[in-house]
Parts: sequence; structure tokens; C-alpha cells
Amino acid sequence: MIVFIYLFYNTSYNLHYEQIGKEVRCIEDELPFEIPNGWECIRLDNLGIYKKGPFGSALTKSMFVPRSDESVKVYEQKNAIQKNWKLGEYYITKKYFLEKMQSFTVKPGDIIVSCAGTIGETYIMPSDIEIGIINQALMKMTISETIKIDYFLLVFNNIIKTVSTNNSKGSAIKNIPPFSILKQIIVPIPPKEEQKRIINKIKELEPLIEKYKQTEEHLYALNSNIKEQLKKSILQYAIEGKLVPQDPNDEPASVLLERIYKEKQKLITEGKIKKDKNESIIYRRDNSYYEKLGTIEKCINEEVNTDLPNSWVYLRLGEACNIINGFTPLRTKQEYWSNPTIPWFTIDDIHLQGRKIYKTKQSINTCALRNNSNRILPKDTVLLCCTASVGEYAIAKIELTTNQQFNGLVIKPEYKLFINSTYLFTLTSSFENALIKMAGKTTFNFISVKKLSSLLIPIPSLKEQMYIANLIEKINYILE
Repeated sequence: MIVFIYLFYNTSYNLHYEQIGKEVRCIEDELPFEIPNGWECIRLDNLGIYKKGPFGSALTKSMFVPRSDESVKVYEQKNAIQKNWKLGEYYITKKYFLEKMQSFTVKPGDIIVSCAGTIGETYIMPSDIEIGIINQALMKMTISETIKIDYFLLVFNNIIKTVSTNNSKGSAIKNIPPFSILKQIIVPIPPKEEQKRIINKIKELEPLIEKYKQTEEHLYALNSNIKEQLKKSILQYAIEGKLVPQDPNDEPASVLLERIYKEKQKLITEGKIKKDKNESIIYRRDNSYYEKLGTIEKCINEEVNTDLPNSWVYLRLGEACNIINGFTPLRTKQEYWSNPTIPWFTIDDIHLQGRKIYKTKQSINTCALRNNSNRILPKDTVLLCCTASVGEYAIAKIELTTNQQFNGLVIKPEYKLFINSTYLFTLTSSFENALIKMAGKTTFNFISVKKLSSLLIPIPSLKEQMYIANLIEKINYILE
């Protein structure tokens, strides 16, 4: 029986009242909006018959049997979510169905609703369905002919969203609200012709709504990524020499290369470094970039992505830095880990304190470095991940060692007068795309020292390096 909520006329104003038996009460505060003339109001409970699936113990997997002439289908959430009654392979015996489960039978025209996890998904069961029942995660609804089923679904979907949000109390919504709440919801019912017009208008608007939704999602994605994208764009401009105005009085790249060469010769003469027979020298000539390795010269235009200002030079990372592999001492060797005194860096330290490393979560004993003393990295070493989380980076503000995921970039003695470690650290944040490309499409990302050594890095004057590093740090701070 449909119980209507009646509108009584008052000389001053119209109000909605509900009459149950002899009791009459005003329900104006419960109405979702001002009800137009000619519309009725009905509580959801009176619009149909609703039934939630059986309790867990009444329907378990141990009861399921293969499909046969003597079995009855068990409908699941995926039938409602994917709008397909044919999905699923769960069946119970016809005997158990007749004894205990008939009240959960689904008929053509019934609506099934997902009630847990992905809640509120609805599906009108078509005329050719198998005889079956709903499981614990579904509710079935048999709706009165008083209301068009498409109109009901519009209203019901809105009710589920509104009530679920109001009852979620800030937590994730995992289950459909209790029916004790749902059944009290007041549903405005227009005349059937008006229901048709509303349905048709909604169908007309759906493509526009979907387009708006996609636009909104795209805008949200842009807003979510704008800070990181802006950081990367500013950094890219900086390392291309486009962020800082270039001073025409700066010494040309040829002079910088000459100064580097003289510093090398000085250190070789003093016995502090050895002469490299295959040292890399990169220079520009006739609007092209060339590299000289020993006595061999070749054009490297294909490797160069950016035409640098006249005062800048390109260096190979392996030419400018000693690249030191990290390592992990054997965990089975207790002496390597007992009484530890040497900080041992892992990616966890970035997660715990950021990219400037002043301490490490783990440390190792000096005996772990008995044959690896050169793996102790000095303060201001740039740490670069070349395995798994390729492109992660940090800078050591203390002397430390690293695990095998990271390589230490230690500026060579002959370049200490020409490359600032803070600039190298800033520059490293731009390596990610190049490193991923180097790693290639493999199951496990890995970049060898040889590959890493070949990376081209842009080097301006020390003054400009410091300006860029400080400016990028300020910009990143503002954008955080």
C-alpha cells in the first residue's frame, strides 16, 4: 500500500503534513526542496519492497555447487557494478533454495544494488535472467508502478550519495547506509508525464555532464601537478641558461675550458691526479658541438638537447665526478652491523628527512669497509639512485656510505674550482627523464656507472652556479 504525505492548505501559507493513523505532524523541515503544485511526497519505504541479502552464515562458499538443472544462481556485486546478470559462477542447490532462500529471489524488473565497497551501483534485472538469489553484498528492490523506474533510479542514486556523505563522518564510505535511515527519506513524486520530461531532460544533459566531469578531472590533475611541473620548468630554464640574464662580459667557454685544462696540468705535475689518456673535452665550433677523446674527435650534436650560452660548457658526468657505487654489507655477518659508527644511507633517509642528509637511520661497523674504504663518501657528495627508484637524489651533509641503490657523485679534484656541489645537487633533480631513458624498458631498472658517466651536464661560471642553486631553492620553498 502506498502511503502519501498530504498537503494541507492554511490561509497564510502551504505546509506539508504527514498523517499516520490519527496522528498528523508537520514535516516541512524534512523536505528536500519546495514541492511544486501537483506533486506528491512519499517515504522511500512506501515506494516498494526492499530486501537485503542473507546473513553471512546463511550463505557461505561451502554451500556452492556446480551449475546444473538442480541449482539456483547466486547474484553478486559485480552483476550490479558491471550491469551484467550473466557474470558469476556461484550456485546453490535448489533444495536449499526452497528451504531457506526463497525470500531472496530476484525477478525480472527488480533492481539490485551493491551495498559494500563500491556502493550504490544499480542494475535493472532484464526479462531473460536465470532464477537466482542475491548474496550478502546486494539489496533487491521491487518498485511500485506509481513511479517510473528510470525516475526512481535518478532519485535513489541521489539519495544514496547524499545520505552516505552525511553519515560517513569523514571516514571512507564502505557500506550502504542502514535501511532504517533510507526508508525514512521523503521522495517527491511528480505526475507521470512530468517524470518522463525529467528523465528525457537528464538524458539530454548527460553528455554535457560527462564532458564537464572530464574537464573537472583534468583541471584537478593540472592543479595537483602544477607545483611539480612549475618546479621542473623553472629548473629546465635555469640549466639552459635562460632563467638568469647573461652578462656579455662573462668569459667565453673557451677561456673556461683553458682554465680547467691548466688546473688539471697543475695537479698532474704535483702528483695529485694521474693523466687521463681518454679525457673528454667538449667544445663548440661552427655552430656544432664536438667531443675529443684522446686523439679522436667526433660531432655530438645528436646528444645535445640545448644550445648553451657562450659562456657555458658541457661536461660528461664521469669527466667531472668520480662515481662511487654503494654497497650492502652481508646481513649474516653480525660484526658488520654491531657497534656501528659509519652512517649508511638508504632511500628511507630521504623519506624521513628530505634530500639534505644530516643523519642516517642505519649505520655499519668499520670492519664492513675493510676492503671498501674508498666507499666512504665525503660531505657534499651528491647521491643518485640508479636502481629501482631511478632518479631519486639527495646530498650528503655528513660523511657516509650508501647502499647499492645509490651512487655517490664526488667532484674530482681538478674540477673543485669550477663546479659547486650545491649546483650539482640542483642539477641532479633534472636527471630523471634522461636516466629512465638510459635504463630502457627492462623489468628491473638499472643504470651502470659507464652509462651514467656518459650523461652530459651544463656548467656555467661558479658565480652563476650559485645564483641558480640559490634561486631554485627559494622557488622550491615558495612552491611547497
